[in-house]
Amino acid sequence: MTDSPQAQLAEYRASIDNIDAALVHMLAERFRCTKAVGVLKATHGLPPADPSRESQQIARLRQLAKDAHLDPDFAEKFLNFVIKEVIRHHEQIAANGVDLKNSAATRGE
Repeated sequence: MTDSPQAQLAEYRASIDNIDAALVHMLAERFRCTKAVGVLKATHGLPPADPSRESQQIARLRQLAKDAHLDPDFAEKFLNFVIKEVIRHHEQIAANGVDLKNSAATRGE
């Protein structure tokens, strides 16, 4: 006999909770890396945004979404949200100056 609907729901929700936790950790790692990029850009006077790279990434993510049977429009909206946040961080880093001695990016963190 199969599990009750409540047991199945609990299983699905446990999986969803695990996936959400993994997403948060992956986003944290992504932002750690993009912070290092922001420090590098600020150190060398590069602009916070790179429209060419952003366009390439959007096209790449849309194809990945199609391959994964995920709505490419949703994937693009999500990436655009992340990109806007990354650019905001890069602008803050550039505006505040780069403390190379105390930067996590220069310490390899």
